[in-house]
Amino acid sequence: MGISLRAEGIKVVKGRLQVLAVDEFDIAPGEIWGIIGPNGAGKSTLLHVLSLLERPDEGTVYFDGRPVNWRRQEIMKLRRQLAVVFQEPLLLNTTVYQNVALGLRFRGVKGPEMGRRVQKWLEILGIAHLALRKPWELSGGEARRVSLARALVLEPQVLLLDEPFVALDAPTRAALMVELRRLLQARGITALFVTHDFTELPLLADRVAVLLEGRIVQTGRPRDIPWPSWGPHPGETWEESPYLVALAGSLDKK
Repeated sequence: MGISLRAEGIKVVKGRLQVLAVDEFDIAPGEIWGIIGPNGAGKSTLLHVLSLLERPDEGTVYFDGRPVNWRRQEIMKLRRQLAVVFQEPLLLNTTVYQNVALGLRFRGVKGPEMGRRVQKWLEILGIAHLALRKPWELSGGEARRVSLARALVLEPQVLLLDEPFVALDAPTRAALMVELRRLLQARGITALFVTHDFTELPLLADRVAVLLEGRIVQTGRPRDIPWPSWGPHPGETWEESPYLVALAGSLDKK
């Protein structure tokens, strides 16, 4: 089962610019949250704070109900319970198998246990047949699956994703998000992903936070939040979007 995350009174300042000012933000165990906002809204900064990669200038992060102590040993201990997937797959110049096994090696998992877990996630994500391929032999969708396998093989309680589906074509992106949602729900993993693409939200998120100029200005279910002014169809909702309705219908038939 996933764990809870909470941000309280968070402020991040870079230079003279305040890039993040979040009064309260709660993620319950097992929830999948999407963070939507235009470029420069502070989405990645919020993800970095919640993934314990960046310490805020003010405020408190609560990890499983306990305030985070930012001492190095404590942070390293907590990070072992989460995994992060970045915008670029960042695959090493080695085989798919070795890329997926990388995090396990860092955490001291070796031998049969490592092999079992790597093979398990290669099969779950449908890339076992690619185990011996190198990164340049993969399509964009295949590389994203390898990146997800490398994170999920760690069996995290929290998964954080920074625009992981960017640059994929719409059908590949949608299919991957629907598959990821099923995996997260089946395992009760708490998850947060950031995006600037409103069409991704109903396919993956339980709840959404809209971030503007570093502040959360709205939260709710994806279907209840109108498309923002920076989107392709301002003011439209999920039910009114022909693209999303058609896409959801085609996925339901699979």
